Amino acid sequence: MNADNPLMAGIGGNPIIDCHAHIFAAEMPVKADAWTVPDYGFTVDDLLAQLDRYGVHFAVLSGLSISGEYNDYMIRQLRRHKRLRGTAIVNPASDLYTLERMRDDGIVGVRLQLARCDQLPDFTQDDFRLFLRRLRDLGWHVQLAIEGAHLRGVLEQLLPSGVDIVIDHFGHPDPENPLECDGYGAMMEALDTGRCWIKLSAGFRLPGTAAWQDDPDGDVERLAAFVAEDILRRAGTDRLLWGSDAPFVGYESRLTYAQVLASFHDWVPDPMRRAEICRTGLKFYFS
Repeated sequence: MNADNPLMAGIGGNPIIDCHAHIFAAEMPVKADAWTVPDYGFTVDDLLAQLDRYGVHFAVLSGLSISGEYNDYMIRQLRRHKRLRGTAIVNPASDLYTLERMRDDGIVGVRLQLARCDQLPDFTQDDFRLFLRRLRDLGWHVQLAIEGAHLRGVLEQLLPSGVDIVIDHFGHPDPENPLECDGYGAMMEALDTGRCWIKLSAGFRLPGTAAWQDDPDGDVERLAAFVAEDILRRAGTDRLLWGSDAPFVGYESRLTYAQVLASFHDWVPDPMRRAEICRTGLKFYFS
């Protein structure tokens, strides 16, 4: 199937694009403060096997937070597989030539990994202002991974740059008051700019970024289903993307690719609307 002709993409079945997945080799370097260190690899071949099994043709690889700026493995696989795109964790001091080479290799944006951060960057500083302008000039987007409590302040700094923004994992709203919390409100306001998209991904992470460890047997479905219904109603399908977050780091023993596909069907029961979300992803990442 061709991304340039997605008129029937995903209608009646599974999506043909997964907008959030990870790949990594065993014993890949990780940061000293990594929140977890997998004792296995999930290679590009492992991912492609899952995609092929369920008819998902395209995928977007997300920069691996625990490996920081080590994007080497992902970029090498992007060069091999044109059905893949990627977002990288990039030093803001990176020069134009480096970014252009990454673009040619299949990178389409940068992931700002701000979840679990004790101190957030100041995006009004000169290095970030220059970085954001370069991203805008390249046509890249910022993929934002952050807890909802910090979302408004970061959006207020990023939006004036003119760069497109994709918010990971439903925006991680407050589990105790997801639809009324300030971060959720800020995310909805950002949609009005026309430069913000929300990713329906990793609903199992909505109980909290530490829930995988603090409450490993907790309910990983209810909260996401509740929030997804409201997001779909308020955002519409042209501002939504779907991603699996394979291989579900921290939840490997509880989840399968089939289960996260089933969750997407539950969140968006209308097959036509699922197909519209699918086309949004194809247009955003592959056009």
